This record gives sequence, structure tokens and C-alpha cells, in this order.
Amino acid sequence: MGMMDTREILRDAIALVAATLVGLHSAADANHSVERAELSSQVVLVSEVEWSPLNPARGSKGPQAGALWGDRTGTGPSGFLVKFADGFSSPPHVHNVSYRGVVISGRVHNDDPTAAEMWMPARSFWTQPAGEAHITAARGETNLVYVEIEQGPYLVLPPDQAFDRGERPVNIHQSNLAWVGAEQLEWVDLPRASDSSADPSAAFLWGERRPGQLHGTLLQVPAGFAGTLTLRGSSLRAILVEGRLQYRGASAVSPTALEPGSYFSASGDSEHPVTCQGEKTCVLYVRAQGNLAVAASPHERSSSTAPREIFVDDGSKS
Repeated sequence: MGMMDTREILRDAIALVAATLVGLHSAADANHSVERAELSSQVVLVSEVEWSPLNPARGSKGPQAGALWGDRTGTGPSGFLVKFADGFSSPPHVHNVSYRGVVISGRVHNDDPTAAEMWMPARSFWTQPAGEAHITAARGETNLVYVEIEQGPYLVLPPDQAFDRGERPVNIHQSNLAWVGAEQLEWVDLPRASDSSADPSAAFLWGERRPGQLHGTLLQVPAGFAGTLTLRGSSLRAILVEGRLQYRGASAVSPTALEPGSYFSASGDSEHPVTCQGEKTCVLYVRAQGNLAVAASPHERSSSTAPREIFVDDGSKS
């Protein structure tokens, strides 16, 4: 293979990923005003989720789904949990709409029916284009994923109804996530902490951080971290992917203990106090429209550690 061939393949691959993310992002743009109008401050514990068959045609023999926000059977955007039995493997099928997925527990394989297996563990992210034939499989004692769509209804169709809108799938194994920290982001002009492992970090997944645009990000905070997730914008939806988090909503008298799969949301400018408990890192998937900041609480900072803030800037900051 010559150098020109390699360059052409690289160029085509970059264009392919860009087209996929732009396709999903365009759908988000078309629906964000509806989402903003319907959003309210809410906390949903994973233990409170009501489960029903993801595909009514398969009933209890197939995956089970539980709504976190929106209605996947309606026409607007929505987000829901899906749990699979160990060893589940679907027949080839297509969906009428594109979706994004984040693995919370277990391992998931989602690809063309003839593709080699790539098992994605917790923190992994993938997209599934509308109309593309694929299979979904799961392995693990507990297999849980978060799925979101920009428009509904979410339907499961036979592979002979496949179509191509030009989108292509993206599968990102958690080991390939690019976590961005203090030294790589635009931070507040403050002295650097002596221990960067005490800092929050971010992995940007989709969307554009520009005024009025939706974007999706994984936020990671170390065990023992106590601070505030702040939104300056229109909407925030957060799903705990890993760890044990104490969260206190705006009207809550005391903090609520969140387990992976739990969810909280808010509209407009808002502040969300969080504490990562136990010995495990906490990871949140955050879908937001606006500027995000994560900062440690003043009383949690040692004398050798300056105030730390990480920004996901949509360009609206003055």
C-alpha cells in the first residue's frame, strides 16, 4: 500500500466519522427547543425505574427498557436504560431512528451481523445509524446501557427494511477514550494543583460547544471529590455511569445516594452539589446545552491545592 493510498484512507475515515456525528448532531439541533420546553428538575433512582419490553414483539424474552426522560414511543427526544440477560444476542435488525449508547455495566457488542466481536465494557460509547442492519449482544451478570434518541418513536424493524442516510456507526471502547485534564483545557487562571489526579477530567463524545448547541460529555471525578457541577445555559441531563455519588438537588433537604443508572436533570442556570463516595472514581454522562463547570468545594481543598475548575465551553462565556 503506497503513501497516497494511506492518506486517502485516512482522509475517508475522518470524513466518515465527521458525517456520522454531524448527522446525529443535526437531529439534536432540530429537537433541542422541544427538549428545553419539556425539561424540569428531576431525580430518578435506578431502583425506581419501571421496566417494560424494549421490543414488544419479543416481550419478556428480549431486553427490558426503563424511561429516564422523554417517551421513546412518542415523536420527541428521549433517554432510557436497557438491560440485557447474560448471553443475549439479537437477530439482525434495523431501527427507524439513530441512537447513541453508553455502557454502564457488563459488556456489549453492537455491529454488523458479520463483524468480528468487539466487547465494549462500562464507559464505552457507540452510535447506531438509522436503517443500518446490525446485531446487539451482551455478556455479564448485569448488563445495563443508557440509550438516547433525538426523535421518536424508537422501533425495531426487520433487516429487509434497511436504508442508508449516509451515517456510519462509531464504536469507542473505554480504553480509547481521550480524557482531557487541567493541562490540556482552557482553565481559570489559577495556580496548578500539586496532584493532577485530584482533578476532574472530561471525554468529549459528540456535539459542538457553541451557543445554543447540545453536546455530550463524560465527566470523571476522583474518589472523595466533593464539589459542584454548574450549568450556565438551557438544559442539563446527567446519568451516573460508574461509582457512588451523593447528589443534592436545588430543593432537596438532604443529599440523595445515586447508583449507576440513576439520573438527574435541570433547566436554565443551575448548580448541582456532588460527592464521589467510596474508593471508586465517579463517571457521569452529561447531555447539556450550555457552559459546564466542575469545581471542588472550598472546604475540600487542602492548603497545597488551588481551586480547580474544568470547563466544557459552548462559546457563550464572556
